[in-house]
Amino acid sequence: MINAAPNARGALGLPSRAPGRRLDAAVRSRRLGRSSAASTKQRQVSRRAGEGDGQPKAAEPFNIPAELGILALRLGTSTMMFHNGLDKLKDPEGFSTFVVGKYLDFLPEPLLWTYAAIAVELACPVLLALGVLSRPSAAALLGTMCFAITFHLNQTGLEGFPLAVVENHQYAFETSSLYAGIFFYFLLAGPGKISLRK
Repeated sequence: MINAAPNARGALGLPSRAPGRRLDAAVRSRRLGRSSAASTKQRQVSRRAGEGDGQPKAAEPFNIPAELGILALRLGTSTMMFHNGLDKLKDPEGFSTFVVGKYLDFLPEPLLWTYAAIAVELACPVLLALGVLSRPSAAALLGTMCFAITFHLNQTGLEGFPLAVVENHQYAFETSSLYAGIFFYFLLAGPGKISLRK
């Protein structure tokens, strides 16, 4: 009785169930499973790619010590540079004659350049301290420091930099170079998260 079913199907003219068909069905099922898994993976990759095209990302953690350090550097440097501008404002004609005209003689209209430097050193430190237009302000201050470094190098030279110990215990261009390095940092990195920028 058990073996009669296949013979009965033949007697009725029905095709017998060959073992090969079951195998083909299993292979097709596996292929469909792989295709479905590949499609799912492709959708996940597309979704991740879409996150870089305007999709909101998780906010970076707020590093309090680092941000306080950046704020202190920004405020301290801006305060001292503002004083630098006040010093020039006290005697712009003298600065124009004995600094710009004598050691930066490639600049036309020394007095005009002096007042430009004063304006930069009074306005840009305030903006940098507040964190408003920080990168343009840092770029302008970096420019004034490049002129200051040129002035000192024309006045005293390298003074045996970097190994010589000089009488004044620091190179004449040392302070301007440190300022320049700080402003270059803010030009590249911005003012940090504790600022008025949005």
